[in-house]
Amino acid sequence: MKEIISIINQKGGVGKTTTAHALGSGMAARGNKVLFVDLDGQGNLSQTLNVENPKNSVLDVLLGKISAKDAISIIGTNALLASSPLLATSDTVIVEVGKEFRLKEALYTISDDYDYVILDTPPALGILTVNALAASTGVIIPAQADIYSLQGIDQLMGTVDIVKKYCNPELVIKGILLTRYNSRTVLTRDITEIIRYKAHELGAKFYSSPIRESISIKEAQVGRTSIFQYSPKSNATEDYEVFIKEVLED
Repeated sequence: MKEIISIINQKGGVGKTTTAHALGSGMAARGNKVLFVDLDGQGNLSQTLNVENPKNSVLDVLLGKISAKDAISIIGTNALLASSPLLATSDTVIVEVGKEFRLKEALYTISDDYDYVILDTPPALGILTVNALAASTGVIIPAQADIYSLQGIDQLMGTVDIVKKYCNPELVIKGILLTRYNSRTVLTRDITEIIRYKAHELGAKFYSSPIRESISIKEAQVGRTSIFQYSPKSNATEDYEVFIKEVLED
């Protein structure tokens, strides 16, 4: 396995699931074996990949009821550890010693089967996010050019620092990706520069092509297909292609 990448931001509505799906789909289109992991109880990534009400979910894996290999759903060329609404109870049911390492241990057993694992995380900093960070080699932060994203990045970094100290000293922040981007406002341009500087402070990449706002993204989600298949010539597709290339070149 080359990398395990968490797509993370506790602020909702920043294109986290869209970015996880686009990144994994783009990697797979380039010949890589990719496993998606949907840790968000809302299950948007699972729905996009046409998996609803799976027999086994990632929660079953975290609770030790089934192996990761046996819980994976295969849909066409996609492999997924699916979400469950019961993930919302994770902080109360995943309580035993070593709870932070459940996902890392599960993914280790299938490390020879995939080149990349893409983790879609919930918009909260609970045990599921800690498991994702403990298992990951790198973190990508999707963010909008607004003041709330700036605050969210600072809060997230506090969690990342704790996980690095106690669970995963090798964890790195790969970069910050601006999403739902509209360059026409002065405020957007100003906050973009602040976030660019924040990435520099963190020693992380500031991905060069913000993902422009595009109706094609929402339409692709409704059609349960990737943006690359749905609208190969859209602005968002072009932006995500640049982003994926940068990730793979790291």
